[in-house]
Amino acid sequence: MKSNTFFKDSALNALRGNWGKTILATVVYVLIALAISGPMAYTSVRMADVVDDYSLTSISQISAMASDPEVAALQKQNQGTSAFTFLVEIFLLVPMGVAFYNIFRKLLVNGDNNCVSNLFDFSNYWRKIGGMVLMGVLVFLWTLLFIIPGIIKAYSYSMTPYILDENPELSASEAIHRSRMMMKGHKFDLFWLQLSFIGWFLLCIVTFGIASLWITPYYYTAQSAFYEEVKADYALNGGLA
Repeated sequence: MKSNTFFKDSALNALRGNWGKTILATVVYVLIALAISGPMAYTSVRMADVVDDYSLTSISQISAMASDPEVAALQKQNQGTSAFTFLVEIFLLVPMGVAFYNIFRKLLVNGDNNCVSNLFDFSNYWRKIGGMVLMGVLVFLWTLLFIIPGIIKAYSYSMTPYILDENPELSASEAIHRSRMMMKGHKFDLFWLQLSFIGWFLLCIVTFGIASLWITPYYYTAQSAFYEEVKADYALNGGLA
């Protein structure tokens, strides 16, 4: 396994001359995500403001809140907004998330800098949704057993977005299985790579998120380099035969 320095240097080399396009793609993706989650956040804040008007220290206060027409209306609105947001996240943000991961892989591998247009790559649409949803369900089920197994499985399945995009011949479950095989013996390597960015993540906090415009492309391109390495290792050991 190559060093973190190699992955980071590979990322910086790929990003040289392409920072503007990757930053623009990142901004577009984040704005779309915020636009989708915004209405739900707004209704939740309104609900909190109304609930704050009640002390909720007695049965009568709780009863009064429950019978408040404004509270009932906000609950109904919040439920509708939550359902709508969930569906949009599944059918728009999930496949777009797969595309977002692969923007940086395509830039790294073949210099494809059509970052914004690649963000809207919805090829193999249902398979990508199925793969990511299945991955989320599996991680959730493992987490129910205990937190640590859930984290381990999240790392085990972490290459799934790349595999789904790069291997359209694989089913959703096959892509997850391949990620699990690729990550055997490499889960800590990915954790170590991610941990090496902790200083940059702290910089995001200090700069109120502004630095993330540069750090996000850097981080995901380095992770793409990691994917290429574990894929090569997997192939070397006969995994792609």
